[in-house]
Amino acid sequence: MGNSDDITLKEVQRQVDEWIKTIGVTYFSPLTNMAILAEETGEVARIMARRYGDQSAKEGENLDLADELADLLWVLTAIANQTGIDLTAAFHRNIAKKTERDATRHRLNPKLSNPETTKNP
Repeated sequence: MGNSDDITLKEVQRQVDEWIKTIGVTYFSPLTNMAILAEETGEVARIMARRYGDQSAKEGENLDLADELADLLWVLTAIANQTGIDLTAAFHRNIAKKTERDATRHRLNPKLSNPETTKNP
């Protein structure tokens, strides 16, 4: 398994598949992976609430957002692999859909043009 700074989605899918089949033994069921996806999403939400929201972190609490986002990417990739989805093709289709659907939507949204209504930390 290579370690490159630049990696394609196809390579991510290949590396996850290789790891699961060699080290992880086999894929968890799609339903189990969906539950893990929900669990990892909750971990990201916890970190966001503490780092960017109003909650404070508990003493010794791990707030490694990068690691939790990588966990999300991992399980999302596993689900794509086991359901036969090419994430590269799906991503291209999704960008095209959003580009067509939202060509002017966000630009014309007054909520996004008023600095007082958009809070960025």
